[in-house]
Amino acid sequence: MRPMLATKGTHVPVGPEWAHEVKWDGVRILGDVVAGNGGRARLFTRNGNDASLAWPEIHPSPLSDRDVLVDGEIIGLNDEGLPDFGVLQERMHVRSAQTAARLAEKIPATYMVFDLMRLDGEDLTALPWSDRRARLEGLGLDGSWQVPAAYDDGAMLFDATLQQGLEGIVSKKRSSLYTLDARSPHWVKMAHRHRYSYVIAGWRPQEGTTDRLASVLVGEPTADGLMYRGRVGSGIGGAATKLLSGLVKPLSVPTSPFADEVPAVDAHGTFWVEPRVVIDVDTLSRSPVKRLRQPSYRGVRSDIGPEDLLS
Repeated sequence: MRPMLATKGTHVPVGPEWAHEVKWDGVRILGDVVAGNGGRARLFTRNGNDASLAWPEIHPSPLSDRDVLVDGEIIGLNDEGLPDFGVLQERMHVRSAQTAARLAEKIPATYMVFDLMRLDGEDLTALPWSDRRARLEGLGLDGSWQVPAAYDDGAMLFDATLQQGLEGIVSKKRSSLYTLDARSPHWVKMAHRHRYSYVIAGWRPQEGTTDRLASVLVGEPTADGLMYRGRVGSGIGGAATKLLSGLVKPLSVPTSPFADEVPAVDAHGTFWVEPRVVIDVDTLSRSPVKRLRQPSYRGVRSDIGPEDLLS
């Protein structure tokens, strides 16, 4: 079970047939509560993986034992009070209930629920967005599950989110149906930040060591193969070094996985790995990106794979 995805847009759609929402910088999650299960939601990532363990404060449904399937984004706030995918990194990879509970106290999360696909055993996916939205708003969600606002004026919301430092907006046709595991042209996303996802295909050790990861070489999957986009070292340290090391070192390969040539200054001393781990990178570059400018590591995207980055 995978959510419906939005397509990238070039401009904000206008007209009464469109509604507009904030684009949240978090973890996309489907919440599935089956009647008779004690009101415990199973939480699924956009890849269909069960992530319930990682989010104990989201696991209990505020609707108790009521049958429901919802779509939304789990967010955490940074020191500036803004949703930030980076602050959730420590929570996404937990493997024990005790650690998850401790991190829930340290890094509280909120489930921003923006769609409703099943209610009391009734499949709502064939209803238009406007009808699903009305039923969602009627549920009275509050606390750890919240329903974010929808707006009529997309241009206003786009400017407001830019000024507030939010990630962007998603525009949705009021008539749009919900199709699981599909990318819909009736949902259009537009992001402000120059943040992109890339695949790690190599890593370099810290100077004077042979095993302490200090930077990674990243690429972009294209129809012509994995194209080199640059080396990322800023933002990698401490917990990030340990996390990335554990993910990429078992993927060692003898030669470069890049389809194009990596500059000698970057290739020297690099350990090549199978391109399977996706990370988010902030950069001064604007799309289309050929080489990253002052890149900074923002986190591992365990919710998506390299195949999701193909245009």
